[in-house]
Amino acid sequence: MIALSLAEITEVVGGQMHDIPDPSAEVTGPVVRDSREAGPGSLFVAFVGERVDGHDFAPAVVEAGAVAVLGSRPVGVPAIVVDDVQAALGALARHVVRRLGATLVALTGSAGKTSTKDLIAQVIGRKAPTVFTPGSLNNEIGLPLTALTATEETRFLVLEMGARGIGHIRYLAGLTPPKIGVVLNVGSAHIGEFGGREQIAQAKGELVEALPEDGTAVLNADDPYVRAMAARTKAKVILFGESGEADVRAENVRLTDTGQPAFRLHTPSGASDVTMRLYGEHHVSNALAAAAVAHELGMSADEIATALSEAGSLSRWRMEVTERPDGVTLVNDAYNANPESMKAALRALVAMGKGRRTWAVLGKMAELGDEALAEHDAVGRLAVRLNVSKLVAVGGREAQWLQLGAYNEGSWGEESVHVSDAQAAIDLLRSELRPGDVVLVKASRSVGLEAVATALLETGTEGEVAAR
Repeated sequence: MIALSLAEITEVVGGQMHDIPDPSAEVTGPVVRDSREAGPGSLFVAFVGERVDGHDFAPAVVEAGAVAVLGSRPVGVPAIVVDDVQAALGALARHVVRRLGATLVALTGSAGKTSTKDLIAQVIGRKAPTVFTPGSLNNEIGLPLTALTATEETRFLVLEMGARGIGHIRYLAGLTPPKIGVVLNVGSAHIGEFGGREQIAQAKGELVEALPEDGTAVLNADDPYVRAMAARTKAKVILFGESGEADVRAENVRLTDTGQPAFRLHTPSGASDVTMRLYGEHHVSNALAAAAVAHELGMSADEIATALSEAGSLSRWRMEVTERPDGVTLVNDAYNANPESMKAALRALVAMGKGRRTWAVLGKMAELGDEALAEHDAVGRLAVRLNVSKLVAVGGREAQWLQLGAYNEGSWGEESVHVSDAQAAIDLLRSELRPGDVVLVKASRSVGLEAVATALLETGTEGEVAAR
């Protein structure tokens, strides 16, 4: 964070100082909410959780070097006390962002936010120092904490914005006002909470409504819900996609023999070829969104194509490909799942597995509401249509719907099976995997299928320890 005195922070957040001997003392280190991350010059933000009260760690963080605690009550060590810690954290982030003057790029969408954010950061990071959201810390706490990691050298700030209801993105955009807003898609993720795609579109479009007139809205030309958001902003609009009307578009899209997308990138400044290191055709749309942002920030088509071709995965458990010593290929995409990302991952699996046995180890897609049965059934059917060698559906009734969809589409024998939990899946795979097999592991995070991927990495089919 940029250096701020405790007196200035207190004024910004509307708090009161307690046990602070020197109000001119400066916070020069990070702002943290995990006491284990506190160090010299840091500011510790004390939240009261369901099981843990951050205020209890106040003496320890000060001993570790924290300058003060931002909390809701005095703690016997230097502290700034406020009525609402979350609101104070947001106010501090807004103040720092305003002081920095960096170009703020915000993005949202039903699927692909984290992967696209990582791509944007890697591409524009070649142009100037860039700070971006780690992982998917995209809520009212994670977003301001990310913004507060920016320093005087930061020129670009790339922030992912998530939403679980109307007004959430409006709130986040108020904390960190964007200059460039990217909307990727309107899909089925969280449709059970929102009530329908129209409501999801309403929420996601709050991002373009927050843009200034001299800002830029980067919108997916291939998604009608997103494209319609152009009418909700006074900012400049750049369209990306495979549509011929897109300003930044892909032509001749294909997957390599290893399942990596390749295409011809067209921007208003020129065209260049891209072959990505990431896996799955769904990354083409993500790459185009990143290219549109980079173009708006002055990068040439060749510079963008080179950066996209060299960009890797920065966030774990997202199409993370590992070759085991015994020849089994593991695709760990167990961080999260929705219908769109599930179908894209299946297509990537098939592309990677040409001439090899393919396994789709799939679990529940959460928060689909009334659409849950139909969407799980559709994924099971798609696995059969794509000729996936074996579907292993893991978990409760949603997994049963996956397996039933496959059965009704025409799977026979043991081409699709249902198992009760992750351990049952591990046991099945350990007994049946053969060298050369390709295994996709994917489900919503709550299912815990990352345990399957971890177990498969730890041992090969004959028990040898796999290299990480």
